[in-house]
Amino acid sequence: MSTDQLAHHLHLRGDDVGRYALLPSNPDQVAPLAALMDAPEFVARNREFETWRGTVDGETVVVTSTGVGGPSTALAVEELAALGVDTMIRVGVSGSMRPDTRNGELAVLTGAIRDEGTTRQYMPVEFPAIASIEVVLALQDAANRAGATYRCGLAHTKDSYYGETEPARMPMAAALTERFETWRRGGAICSEMETAAALVVGSVLDVRMGGVVLMWSREAIDTGAAPPAEPLYATAVGAVRTLVAAGARTARDA
Repeated sequence: MSTDQLAHHLHLRGDDVGRYALLPSNPDQVAPLAALMDAPEFVARNREFETWRGTVDGETVVVTSTGVGGPSTALAVEELAALGVDTMIRVGVSGSMRPDTRNGELAVLTGAIRDEGTTRQYMPVEFPAIASIEVVLALQDAANRAGATYRCGLAHTKDSYYGETEPARMPMAAALTERFETWRRGGAICSEMETAAALVVGSVLDVRMGGVVLMWSREAIDTGAAPPAEPLYATAVGAVRTLVAAGARTARDA
């Protein structure tokens, strides 16, 4: 696909984007993220993919929703990369896997457990899903400046939301519960559905990639007590500001 062509799923062209993109899964998060930038404007919507555009310190930044799960996330990353975006940050929500997590704490993701199917279409399971160090450091810097409570660590990425939240009613209840506990004991801090795809596809396409998610505590998941999203949005946009200021190079620039 050339940058002059209309991206099949995103309905964007190369002149709609810059080097940077934020990738929430939920279309409802796109406009609030763009509102933290200069000159925010709606660009396109098709299916689950809604895109707004703004600028951060003079650099064009798009915010594109990916929808839920690995397949649609991979589509978004593929098409944005083909249009010229070389730095992307997954932005979303997750369930905490740690009993000491406060509701609304952020997770700056250093990598992901590939407990899903999309990335196996790209690389064998031995290949790690890891975030770009520049993006991790930028997210830490932005979280500190925003005064957000956060921790760094691994996400558990799965395909079945209810397989994780209601495993007892599944035919594979024992196996699902055992696997979840294995990931937790191994160091995973949250469970979600997009990060592994974003990281692996980003790596294959030579795109800098990272992720930050808002963690719901286990009690909040049960009660539906949603934490405020403002620290998440401020950290995501702040990380882009840090990267723009640093002028960090990518492998494409070398």
